Amino acid sequence: MNYLKRAWAEIHLDRLEKNLISYKSRLCPENELMCVVKAFCYGHSDEAICPYLENRLGVRWFAVSNEIEALRLRKMGIKGEILILGYTPPEAADILYENNIIQAVTEYSYARLLSQHSNGGVIRCHAAVDTGMTRIGVRGTTEEICTELEKISALPGISLEGIFTHYAAADSMEPDDLTYTQAQTDSFFKVYDELCSRGIKLEQAHCLNSAGGIYHKNHRSTLARLGIILYGLMPSTSSPLPFELSPVMELKAAVSQVKTVEPGVCVSYGRTYRTDKPTVLATITCGYADGYPRALSNKGYVIIHGKRAPIAGRICMDQFMCDVTDIENVRPGDTAILIGSEGEESCTADDIADLIGTIGYEIVCQVSARVPRVIYENSDPVGVYYP
Repeated sequence: MNYLKRAWAEIHLDRLEKNLISYKSRLCPENELMCVVKAFCYGHSDEAICPYLENRLGVRWFAVSNEIEALRLRKMGIKGEILILGYTPPEAADILYENNIIQAVTEYSYARLLSQHSNGGVIRCHAAVDTGMTRIGVRGTTEEICTELEKISALPGISLEGIFTHYAAADSMEPDDLTYTQAQTDSFFKVYDELCSRGIKLEQAHCLNSAGGIYHKNHRSTLARLGIILYGLMPSTSSPLPFELSPVMELKAAVSQVKTVEPGVCVSYGRTYRTDKPTVLATITCGYADGYPRALSNKGYVIIHGKRAPIAGRICMDQFMCDVTDIENVRPGDTAILIGSEGEESCTADDIADLIGTIGYEIVCQVSARVPRVIYENSDPVGVYYP
């Protein structure tokens, strides 16, 4: 497989399949999977993963952030349903109906603009209902929300096929959050029931996200939006899952140089690290331009020869150093594992996130476009993609 072995990400499709099967087994029979594949499948490679999901795993529903992502899926041959969860400029309405893409609508005024730009086409829509996330969607009492949705459904060129909402704290087991999530669910289905009583029949009504499908099972949600769990990461590291996840991405880089320095030597920018004994340093060919967080400076670690090597000094744009004094026979050309496991040691995206006070989502999403994604099926490399 021909790719630059400087810094690269290995994407394991068999692990993706395992995560999907584990999640699906916990759903109600009425919940159909919608795989969330926005942001290049959370940084993993939409070109490799989306066809695999549709052609090998039978997924029929996909969710993306915007029309550019939706068109990428169509151009790679995806035939299933695609829902844009975010904003599409109304003047791009023709892209939606010409490519059979479903658009999230957030309020009547936005739907009216889409209608005005429909030019004789019919735009398929799912309306967002704001039940407590306070991000997008129609907000108000059940009566007010339904009245606005009724107006949306009557617009020419608009086909209101569904409604959806998004949980704010479905991954939390705190009593207040559990109560909040249940209140969101109740509010959402009150809207659905009222719409039905008004004669507005919807094909889809979905509230479940990754965490919701595990912790808040609900047979009334026609779709379950599988996001972060698909890629083998936790919705929240504080809430255990009922099955083991298999992280789909491993991030690796080469050792470019190994040197021994004396005590009292400063390492990297800002002189934030100073050796206190004779130290063997290895330079790793990855940096924050590759998406490896600079916040890991002096606190993260990589795995070399199955052992942890602490990061020494600040992470640079393209490189960083680590202490390999206690690891034998480290040589230029060796592989350092930045995300992944070897022997008894591991470092997941969730582990990195905990070290620097963020979430695993951000770690994998920010792996940059210059890092090749090497795709594996059952331990065999089958392709190389760039986002």
